[in-house]
Amino acid sequence: MSVAETPHKTSNDRAEPVQLHVAIVMDGNGRWAKRRGLPRTFGHTKGVEAIRRTVESAPDFGIRWLTLYAFSTENWRRPAGEVSEVMRLMKSYVDSDLEQLAQSGVKVKILGRRIGLTPDIAEIVARAEARTAQNDRFWLQVAFNYGAQADIVDAARGLMVAAVRGELAPEQLSETEFAARLSTGGAPPPDLVIRTSGEQRLSNFLLWESAYSEFVFQDVLWPDYGAKHLKAAVDEFHTRERRFGGSETGDILAAG
Repeated sequence: MSVAETPHKTSNDRAEPVQLHVAIVMDGNGRWAKRRGLPRTFGHTKGVEAIRRTVESAPDFGIRWLTLYAFSTENWRRPAGEVSEVMRLMKSYVDSDLEQLAQSGVKVKILGRRIGLTPDIAEIVARAEARTAQNDRFWLQVAFNYGAQADIVDAARGLMVAAVRGELAPEQLSETEFAARLSTGGAPPPDLVIRTSGEQRLSNFLLWESAYSEFVFQDVLWPDYGAKHLKAAVDEFHTRERRFGGSETGDILAAG
């Protein structure tokens, strides 16, 4: 796996490779299965295949950071059998793909709370991160037992503890310091957030980090997702003008 050398022009007209951070809300597994008269769990199984296709093709489109929304803090409310199947698929994916990811230079990071995970899931999370800790060619972030509001609360709680201990004064707190306390700390904010299945909402995903992200909503169910859909989303992104608060006649930062 290699980062694509997709050139773009900088302010001094030098061609440099685009290195994007793309985040995806992988939606539609259940509906995909329902339309075929199959159990929802079968949709999750096919969804794992879509994850493989997306991870493999992402570097071809200039993506260096890929964040996937796999399981939210609210998903625990789903039927026990469905949750159990998601956990099984998580373990199966790590067991079957981790070594290949590691040898391809992929750094795996799991976002979200570790408290509440069963020992076997906690073990594979730790194993995936430890095995790929030294890699930096491509970052694969998986939001698992994750909710953006919970993540913000956890970051705020950590800052409060630091302040009580005298390690941080209130006037020292900045947006940069706060962002570093989130579970996404160390990665840039997403340039592009994609949601599949035609739904148009964030669903408690990267609320802080996506403040200036571009959004693309695609009417394709996640199990059917592949390289052509990812390319279409990235192509759409490159048509956008990113102003980051600037005006049309002011300092415009072009997406592509």
